[in-house]
Amino acid sequence: MTACAIEPPSTDGTDGVPGTVFALTADGAYAARLASAGDSWFPERWTLDGPEPYAVPLPGDQPEEPGTEVQPLSDGRVLIHRLVERRHAFSLLYPTGPGTGELPLGAVECPEPGTRLTLLPPAPGGTRAYALAVGPRSSAVWLVAGGAFGPERLAEVPGRCSGGVWLDRAGRMLALDRELGGPVKTVVVDLERAEVSPLLQIAADSDDRLLLADPDSGLLLISSDAPSPGQERLGWGVLGSTLPVRFPESLRVPDCAVTPFAVQPGQVLMPESCAVALRIDGPYGSWVGVWRPAGRRVDHLPAPLGWLAGAGLWTPEEVLRLPYATQETPCGVAELTVPKAEAAAERDASARSGNADPEGTVQGLDGTAGGAPGAPSQQPEPEPAEQVTARPVPLQQAPLGRLVTN
Repeated sequence: MTACAIEPPSTDGTDGVPGTVFALTADGAYAARLASAGDSWFPERWTLDGPEPYAVPLPGDQPEEPGTEVQPLSDGRVLIHRLVERRHAFSLLYPTGPGTGELPLGAVECPEPGTRLTLLPPAPGGTRAYALAVGPRSSAVWLVAGGAFGPERLAEVPGRCSGGVWLDRAGRMLALDRELGGPVKTVVVDLERAEVSPLLQIAADSDDRLLLADPDSGLLLISSDAPSPGQERLGWGVLGSTLPVRFPESLRVPDCAVTPFAVQPGQVLMPESCAVALRIDGPYGSWVGVWRPAGRRVDHLPAPLGWLAGAGLWTPEEVLRLPYATQETPCGVAELTVPKAEAAAERDASARSGNADPEGTVQGLDGTAGGAPGAPSQQPEPEPAEQVTARPVPLQQAPLGRLVTN
């Protein structure tokens, strides 16, 4: 069992653990990060739902440690997670005129050696925050903000867990990647019933992880070595579907790491039309890719200078908002407008018929061939034959299948 005990509220300590670089609320209204001022660090809240983004510093009585975790809530307060020896202290920060107010929420103690506790991604709704305590033999999900009586342990999961993807708008169903004496498999934790059930198993001996999920369409972005043993590949599936997970060749960018970080919302029952934002890291730096399951190519877009790489979200109008910070603009948001789903589908169909861009080119931001500096040319290829990937056996059997039609 993960040995973590609740302690009463306290404000002592500023030691940190590896933390969140930049966190966005699910609706994109607020963000938070740990900003630097010379050799010191302090929490900073970004307000993003107004006409112009702006940042509010929330310094405490003393500087924070570089790895201290912060997370915004929907009311504008910022949750801060500090580690003092083996005690994990949580507080809410808010601006109070020239100073910073702090509301202690309590602490979680993890005396068992090897246990690590970190914040989970921001939950839908933005009124609650959760943490994952990973011990040598089991993991525990904690409610650390938004409860009635301080930190509360909600569920215990056998095995060592990582990741964390929300599968519904209510913030009840949480997917975790679990290692339990074998390959990594994704499970679902029902936080209301404290029940654990399987979600993703592509092959018996493959490492299968869930990277992103869109509750509206049911689109899932998956990492697995099932189609290429020993090599992780990106794939996609649909929650509740009986179709196998697919691993498009278009998501393989030579000599680059490709990580999905945002899915277009609002595409109810239209997973193949969802735009997916990708962070692409290569020998020439980082840039942005945009891909749709219905398409067979990635559009490569240059990232704004100072992009907080891997952070961003889609608006319902299909605009990709990317936060950035430079010396001249310490709090900025760049908006990238990408081709609409219908235009992208027509372009891909035309390209396959030989009436548009020749195969083997990459569309840049302005529609010319080339894309980001160093982005390799990439030929749109058909989906691999379905027999090369095994059916994700529990995917259609998970208790979340009903969410696809909500």
